[in-house]
Amino acid sequence: MIGLIDCNNFFVSCERVFRPQLIGKPVVVLSNNDGCVIARSNEAKALGIAMGVPFFRIKGMVEAGTVTVSSSNMALYGDMSRRVMSLIRRRAPRIEVYSVDECFIDLSGISDVAAFGRELAAYVTRGTGIPVSLGIAPNKTLAKMASRFAKRYPGYGGCCLIDSEDKRDRAVRLFDIADVWGIGRRHLERLHQSGVRTAYDFTLWREERVRRTMALPGVQTWRELRGEACLPLEVRQARQSLTSSRSFRDPVYDLETLRSLVADFAASCCRRLRKEQTAAACVSVHIRTNRFRPDLPQYANEASERLDVATSDLRELVAAADRCLKAIFRPGYGYKKAGVTLTDIASGGVQGQLFDTVDREKQRRLLNALDQIRQKNGPGAVRVALQGDVTQNVRREHRSPCYTTDLRDIIVVKAD
Repeated sequence: MIGLIDCNNFFVSCERVFRPQLIGKPVVVLSNNDGCVIARSNEAKALGIAMGVPFFRIKGMVEAGTVTVSSSNMALYGDMSRRVMSLIRRRAPRIEVYSVDECFIDLSGISDVAAFGRELAAYVTRGTGIPVSLGIAPNKTLAKMASRFAKRYPGYGGCCLIDSEDKRDRAVRLFDIADVWGIGRRHLERLHQSGVRTAYDFTLWREERVRRTMALPGVQTWRELRGEACLPLEVRQARQSLTSSRSFRDPVYDLETLRSLVADFAASCCRRLRKEQTAAACVSVHIRTNRFRPDLPQYANEASERLDVATSDLRELVAAADRCLKAIFRPGYGYKKAGVTLTDIASGGVQGQLFDTVDREKQRRLLNALDQIRQKNGPGAVRVALQGDVTQNVRREHRSPCYTTDLRDIIVVKAD
């Protein structure tokens, strides 16, 4: 059996952990630069607030006090996600982290999976304050379906189990085809045109028709809806790439400002490399203007540089990113977005080069010392001079404090 653990309204739940006064009230979380709604509480959904609606359309409700709004706080959400996954690993060591708020777990060898699931859901909520739903089934697709039922109907107590043919049959008959994991928008249109409205309708198709219409991924979804297990649990694989990018609140016109922002993106990628004990051999930088402003001059470009030796050294990666940026920067444009991507990532030992001019052993000792400084004093304690502060050009007027990742934002409890 496979379980799917899904954090309920995750971004909103993270906000409520530290602001319990928001529990039971309509709450929404906004995207980068406070652009649109990316998370809603159940109470906000009941008011008809749709996912992706621009903030200006609901601003009146916020000003009237009907809805509480929060700017996205990815540092907080990422840390809370790590806490959730850490607790899950204590009880279910074999897990596949699917997204920031979801993971599959292997339940092989557990006799009473329903009791285990309910206890695990309660354990995670007690440990983090994040409510979760758990779906258990013979395969991933049905487990995703079961988790939706667990979230939708309180009677399940946070855990829905599909462990028989009768339960599977009832579940697929009740489940909208649009909500089936693996059914994309393009295929959904074709299915609707063919009269498919529920998952059950889809299971009535012949395999040849599914293969002809949706290729192999569609066949795998179809088989799993019929009770087969086609998608194995994928325990964490080595990362293939790392990206740090952001849209800016105001267009950036000068090279020096853009250099400092790109350096900060490279530093962000480097921190993740160091944490995962990996190194990268290729650095790419991309920049672009605001494509939604056709009245302004448009430009977009990307450049890459391959390093002789894969590295996780902040100095080398920032310097390479800076050279890439200088190669593609063109004056006279207002840049709205930029980012850095690292590829050719290697884990474990890194293959050196005969004519390498860097003392890698000395570099290793230096980087370990810097890691210790950052661990003790925070990620921004040691910086490259070129780095700026990317958050200064981001609109986050309603952001909550970083309660768990910044000592300046830690909650202070006063007792009389």
